[in-house]
Amino acid sequence: MTKRILSGMRPTGPLHLGHLFGALDNWVKLQKKYECFFMIADWHALMSEYEDPSRLPQYVIESAADWIASGVDPKKSAIFIQSHVKEHLELYMVFSNLVPLGWLERCPTYKEQLRELSSRKLHTYGFLGYPVLQAADILLYRANAVPVGQDQLPHLELTNDIAQKFNNLYGDTFKTIKPLLTKIPKLLGVDGRKMSKSYGNFIALGDSPEVIEEKCSQMFTDPKRIKLSDKGHPDECNLYAYYNLLRKGSAGEVYDYCTNAKKGCTQCKKDLSGVVSDYLSDIRKKRESLLKDKGKIEEILAKGAKKASKAASETMDGVRKAVGLI
Repeated sequence: MTKRILSGMRPTGPLHLGHLFGALDNWVKLQKKYECFFMIADWHALMSEYEDPSRLPQYVIESAADWIASGVDPKKSAIFIQSHVKEHLELYMVFSNLVPLGWLERCPTYKEQLRELSSRKLHTYGFLGYPVLQAADILLYRANAVPVGQDQLPHLELTNDIAQKFNNLYGDTFKTIKPLLTKIPKLLGVDGRKMSKSYGNFIALGDSPEVIEEKCSQMFTDPKRIKLSDKGHPDECNLYAYYNLLRKGSAGEVYDYCTNAKKGCTQCKKDLSGVVSDYLSDIRKKRESLLKDKGKIEEILAKGAKKASKAASETMDGVRKAVGLI
């Protein structure tokens, strides 16, 4: 039997290079070996965007286009919208009865998100409980493993704790989920901080060459290089990390002209904008083509939801019986 994975993203804004290298590239590889369920997590998005959800429908469609343009194949994987599979909230409700508040309050990513999104009113029941919904997302599909970065391991540990508590109360229903640790390349935003939609410091997959050039011109560079004649320190420069990832073949040349002060940071930024634009060219073209036919994207999402609903309902049939719901 083919092993199964579940992963997803919140549609809270344009997808960017961090998503491409942190998740999407890995998803494309995983779908060759696993039965994949890829979820556009709109319920999770609503937890932080509830005050103004007006752009949520647009971001859902754009997310699907970005995924497919990046190589996620709807013929191989189920691509669906979380809220279109009602069992997510049903299992979330069951799990909500089992989870002590202390488990949630100790969650490190919850605290990080509160800091990162400090301008939002997120001291809510829903936002505190999002790891419980996340556990329901994963366990609903009886996934064998979940692709995660090192920083997401606490979420998976909590998922397994919830599964174990359910099993202890109602009998052996859920199995332990294993992490598929993903090595995420270090790629910071244009301001030198973590690349994030919340910070607005990203290069989006759909950005035009002109926008990419403007963003690259603002990039944080080697703080030790003050004058053109100063020798640079590529290993401490965000630009070099981009070159090393996007065009590894030319990284040695970049390293040479930086360390020997043969080229200034301004020109280096201009050159990098061309590298980034070229790298994203195919994705950008595919994305634009997909977005011209919104109906086709909706059809893909509907087919994905149908497949996801079948798997989810099988799980919930057992859960309802276990907890005494008819």
